[in-house]
Amino acid sequence: MVADKLNRLKALFAEMDRALIAYSGGIDSTLVAKVACDVLGDRALAVTANSPSLLPEDLEDAQIQAAEIGVRHEIVATYELENPSYAANPVNRCYFCKSELHDTLKPLALERGYPYVVDGVNADDLQDYRPGIQAAKERGARSPLAEVGITKLEVRQIARELELPWWDKPAQPCLSSRFPYGEAITAEKLQRVGRAERYLRQLGYRTLRVRSAGDTARIELPAETIRSFVAEVNLEALVAALQGYGFTYVTLDLEGFRSGKLNQVLQTTGANR
Repeated sequence: MVADKLNRLKALFAEMDRALIAYSGGIDSTLVAKVACDVLGDRALAVTANSPSLLPEDLEDAQIQAAEIGVRHEIVATYELENPSYAANPVNRCYFCKSELHDTLKPLALERGYPYVVDGVNADDLQDYRPGIQAAKERGARSPLAEVGITKLEVRQIARELELPWWDKPAQPCLSSRFPYGEAITAEKLQRVGRAERYLRQLGYRTLRVRSAGDTARIELPAETIRSFVAEVNLEALVAALQGYGFTYVTLDLEGFRSGKLNQVLQTTGANR
């Protein structure tokens, strides 16, 4: 069944003939870029948006991955933080982020002769609260993974079969998702969250979030790792590092990691309806 979906994905790109990929470096858009490159060769172009919500190290990772899979790759600047509707961090913040992204990519695609802009949205993403998907659709972007019905699990399975070294790369949503809705977002806040997560990843923790609330960093780790984390990590050094990035307080979420946790407020208020 997965093999059939991969064949359908390849056929979809063959029909497109030329495609520009909104490429973040995450495993979803990396798989899209890989398959597009395999089918279209130089007629596929991966483009990464560089903004304060992307760490320089993560941009470098995206460049390395693009080079390894052989896809043509370019970087463009986006300026979502200059939009007050984004910086205010409303519940539909992602809409304004993706609007900025696709308002940048669409003219570039038309100028270069690419009839399609595609992204890495998968079938599971359609079941979550993702206002950015609407912004992309309004601007004519397509989501090949979702169109073929490929789920996140299947993305990893296909990536592994294609021998992509990053097949199990943890999901890394936009850094703005670390802030409770209504808390204003700044470049400095984004960078300190990104640095904090990078620090923890260097300690060997891959699945994690550092949620930011005011001057407090709240670390989320899988519940089953919390005890060993407290016992094994040099907490004094950890606190000093995160305070060095600009946090005043450093806490640990005892409930454990859950993707999209900050969206639970939407479920209680009905704000996403």
